[in-house]
Amino acid sequence: MDKDIKNEEVDEEIVNPTAEDTENVAEEKAENKDEKVAEAPKELTPKEKIAELEKQIEELKNQQLYKVAEFDNFRKRVMQEKADLIKNGGSKVITTLLPIIDDLERAQQNMDKYEDVAAVKEGLNLIIDKFFKLLAQEGLKKMDVVGQPFDSDLHEAIAMVPGQPDKMKGKVMDCMTAGYTLNDKVIRYAKVAVAE
Repeated sequence: MDKDIKNEEVDEEIVNPTAEDTENVAEEKAENKDEKVAEAPKELTPKEKIAELEKQIEELKNQQLYKVAEFDNFRKRVMQEKADLIKNGGSKVITTLLPIIDDLERAQQNMDKYEDVAAVKEGLNLIIDKFFKLLAQEGLKKMDVVGQPFDSDLHEAIAMVPGQPDKMKGKVMDCMTAGYTLNDKVIRYAKVAVAE
């Protein structure tokens, strides 16, 4: 029962607001209008608008100049790095070849001292093997072309050999100059004789 009485009082307050509540609502509305008026941007004169736009244009010009300068510096740096790579790119391979040059110089100095040609020949064969192993580590491969079908992407025909059996026609008969690939890219074509 008490609950029903309280609910009726609350309903009466909502339905019949007091004069004090009405004044509070009117004051809040007035304050909101004042805030909206204060928040409204001040109207700029044409000269002020022009000055503000010129300031924005100047800032954008400066940003553009900075970006252009930054890109130009980047381009110059990349060109310098590229030039350095081209200039010093072979230094790794040259450095790995130095021990072979040392071996060849020692062999040359000692050739006159040894009368045993077989020992000198064996020493040179060891140096040559070492040299080809080093080049293979760098990605160099010698092409095996004899008996293979002629391929213009790998071979350069410098002679045609007539009178060969049918099973050999179009195949490489002899290799005059070896061909090489570096990391699966042809760096020198094999000069070959092809069966007709």
